[in-house]
Amino acid sequence: MSKYIGVLYGISVGTGDPELITVKGLRLLQQVSVIAFPAGINHQQGLAEQIISPWLSPQQQKLPLTFPYVQDEAKLQQAWQQAAIDVWAYLEQGLDVAFACEGDVSFYSTFTYLAQALLQAYPQVIIKTVPGVCSPMAVAAVLGIPLTLRSQRLAILPALYTVAELEEVLTWADVVVLLKVSSVYNRVWTILQRLNLLDKAWIVERATQPEEKIYRDLGDRPHLSLSYFSLLIVQVTHS
Repeated sequence: MSKYIGVLYGISVGTGDPELITVKGLRLLQQVSVIAFPAGINHQQGLAEQIISPWLSPQQQKLPLTFPYVQDEAKLQQAWQQAAIDVWAYLEQGLDVAFACEGDVSFYSTFTYLAQALLQAYPQVIIKTVPGVCSPMAVAAVLGIPLTLRSQRLAILPALYTVAELEEVLTWADVVVLLKVSSVYNRVWTILQRLNLLDKAWIVERATQPEEKIYRDLGDRPHLSLSYFSLLIVQVTHS
């Protein structure tokens, strides 16, 4: 008889509001004995842990996993491999583990790297995912606008790496979403000004969180001090 191996659930927990977790995600989150999540910086709670805290019981064991905010591939690989080892220690005991992932597990998610590291090191691992609300959808809801209509073409860019492509994308996309725009905002603002698109752009900072801020008029805002969790939407009009 084969030994039971626990299941790793990647659970999307949304963008900040604890009520944005799906019914399925909440059920799984509350039924497992081990809850994993990205560790916060300087011993502070990270966003995923903040979101799920109201739903957890004292009996559940918390497993913070360290994922450094660096571009060094070797350090990242080491962190993912260590996280896989830490999670597997519970799975091989037959314990199910839920990894709480801010936003959606399939959308620029740390969970993807954890899952890949586990599959590479332990091919017998069982992984299941639960979809959820990702940041573009949350921001559209906060702004009270549809993200897309009819045949509109949508482009989503991880802004930190693709500012050079922005002007080209604006020639064909009807709606452009720039994720984590804070570090490149000045450059983006200059491009939007040159293309007369500032009045068609919005920024939402920390969407659905208590600290949420909305910037609807960027025309006189060439400089903004934005948090890491800031997203910009541009609705482009083409003739």
